[in-house]
This record gives sequence, structure tokens and C-alpha cells, in this order.
Amino acid sequence: MNKSIKSAQGGFTLIELIVVIVILGILAATALPRFTNLSGDARVASLNAARGALSATAAMTHGRFLVTPAATQSVEGVTVQMNMNSGYPAIVDAAGADASRVLMQAAGLADDYTVVLAGAATATRPVIAAGSIGIVPNNIKDTATSVKCFLVYTPATAANTVPTIALGTDTKAENCQ
Repeated sequence: MNKSIKSAQGGFTLIELIVVIVILGILAATALPRFTNLSGDARVASLNAARGALSATAAMTHGRFLVTPAATQSVEGVTVQMNMNSGYPAIVDAAGADASRVLMQAAGLADDYTVVLAGAATATRPVIAAGSIGIVPNNIKDTATSVKCFLVYTPATAANTVPTIALGTDTKAENCQ
């Protein structure tokens, strides 16, 4: 009883491999454009997170101000200058010096964002109205993208008003790429 055992060698033919490669190429070509536009969405989401951090810091310092009214409030080990009329953080101190970077530090944004002071727009700088500050992600500061991708903080200056924290008017995913 001598049976011969055939060993079958299995594998894919060249045609099958080419068909699979072509199908993968078509899938990649349709999926790639969806992933290339995510940087603008990510920047807008990052600016919305910064807006939330500033809003939370403003609300927390206002709460502390209501309990103990003082020209400064301590947040996260940082002394924030307060507007005595509104009880919310100010962007200038009593001497008129810039206090916006301290506010950014208290909100935990100092390492990732740059403060743009009020002034006219340039090719690489957004227009910021007097009495407000602009906040631009560090990875696009001093670029043409920063002109349309920024956050504006306008402090409250009168009683019973709150600070305005909003995205720039042209801040959209397609403008933040």
C-alpha cells in the first residue's frame, strides 16, 4: 500500500494580487481627502477648548471676587488683575500695563497660544479691536493663517456684564488649515 501524497503549494496568483492592490489604491484615494482637511477642524476645536478655559477662569475669578472683592485674585498660583467695576479679569493692570499674558497663564494657555494686542491687521496678524486681545495658536502665529484663525477676548468693564470670548469672524475649518 504505497500511496503517494501530493503536496499542494497554495498561494495567490499574480492577477489576484494586482486586483487587491488596485482595490486598496481606490480606497486610499477616496479616503485620503477626508483626512487631509482635519487640521483646520483640529485648530477650530483647539480654539473652542481655549475659549472654554478662558470662560472657566473668568467665572472662577469672578466667584472669588464676589466673596472677597480685591484688585487681584490668585488662580493656579498666578495673580490675576481684576476689573473692580465688573469683577472679572482685566487685560491691563492698574498702571495700564499689559496683564493679558497673566490671564493666559491662569487659564493654562500660555504655552500653546500667543496673545495679540489690539491693532490693525497685517498679512500675518489679525485685526483686534481696542480694549480686546487676540489669541492665536503658536503653530500658526506670524503666518497668513493666523489672520483668520483666532480667538478674541473682550473683558467686562461695567457691572452686570460678562466678558465676551468668541472666535474671530472668519474662524472656520477651511480658513484654519
